[in-house]
Amino acid sequence: MTGRTIRVETLARVEGEGELFIKMAGDRVADVKLKIYEPPRFFEAFLRGRHFSEAPDITARICGICPVAYQMSAIHAIERALGLRIDPAVRLLRRLFYCGEWIESHALHVYMLHAPDFLGYPDAIAMAKDHKSTVERALRLKKIGNRIVSLLGGREIHPVSAAVGGFFKVPAKRDLHGLIEDLNWALEASLETVRWTAGLEFPDFEQDYEFVALRHPDEYPLCEGRLVSNSGLDIDAAEYEDHFVESHVKHSNALHSVMRGRGSYLVGPLARFNLNFDRLPEVARHAATEAGLRPPVRNPFRSIIVRAVELVFACAEALRTIREYEPPEAPRVDAPARAGAGQAITEAPRGILYHRYALSDKGLILAAKIVPPTSQNLKRIEDDLREYAAHVVAWPLEDATWKCEQAVRNYDPCISCATHFLKLRVERN
Repeated sequence: MTGRTIRVETLARVEGEGELFIKMAGDRVADVKLKIYEPPRFFEAFLRGRHFSEAPDITARICGICPVAYQMSAIHAIERALGLRIDPAVRLLRRLFYCGEWIESHALHVYMLHAPDFLGYPDAIAMAKDHKSTVERALRLKKIGNRIVSLLGGREIHPVSAAVGGFFKVPAKRDLHGLIEDLNWALEASLETVRWTAGLEFPDFEQDYEFVALRHPDEYPLCEGRLVSNSGLDIDAAEYEDHFVESHVKHSNALHSVMRGRGSYLVGPLARFNLNFDRLPEVARHAATEAGLRPPVRNPFRSIIVRAVELVFACAEALRTIREYEPPEAPRVDAPARAGAGQAITEAPRGILYHRYALSDKGLILAAKIVPPTSQNLKRIEDDLREYAAHVVAWPLEDATWKCEQAVRNYDPCISCATHFLKLRVERN
């Protein structure tokens, strides 16, 4: 075996269009590329010249899986630019809103996109033939997450109620209390999800990551906190661009992000879990410990269990916010236009999401910058593949291809919202 190439022209069970290319030279990995060929979508350009009040609706269209994250990052950044302070009840609702998105997104990834890799199925439809009750559990969990997003945001996909300063409409207490029965079921289903994922088989593969996530003094992070890492980073969102830089690589329409002078880093569930384990509620910490998880978790394949633990957190946090909620005096505070700039970072299901806006004195957006979680992880994914492919170089080509695809899906990359079947072309030297 003098050399061979693994090429997956269209990755399956990821959101968007990308190709996997790995070139082997004997037992050495000569080249790795995660080629993102989906066309650029130019949302930062679309935002320029629009009034800041339009940003939540525009940014929600970036992703159909995590529109709340894009809305919340935009809103928080603009509120910082305007110097706004929101009602504590609105802050509580925003955490609930975010929990709904985490529930639907994590349930989708754990059961529909990632579990088939571990169980040997091409997709969740094939998996459902042998694991009907498991897939039904996933669908009900996702539906509950969608119900929360719909109640607070006006609809399940691309919600419309979130606004700078609060919401256009806030729910009554009785509306939220109508979620409790479903959420109690979801909490038990999430605990079962942790137990179920812990029973999967994982390859022996660990890496020395720099984990990057928000950290809040009192809570598991969603919308607020300082940006920290396990290597000493501790900054405000306003300092983000002093430490992180994006660059274009020839083989990808998605930018790669690195830490200045330090290279690739990892964002998402593993980073949050490892940096904020002590901020999880007791029910989630106990579930993690029973599953054999204690920080640091450095095996990216075990991220499926960590996502399940975050499902437990999201359900428990949703129940907490509902019980504590008292409607605000007004659904939102006034947001008078003024010139300024603001930055914010929130925790999308897949990791930190950075937004920066510069506003004119009339409230028009002069400049916008958005750094999604997937572009922050792209170089780290390639680094993982470079290391992991060396472990499977001697395997049959079909098996090696399957495992390398799985290594990509560890990150739940959100190239955009689409799912495809595989087309595989093999080059042999």
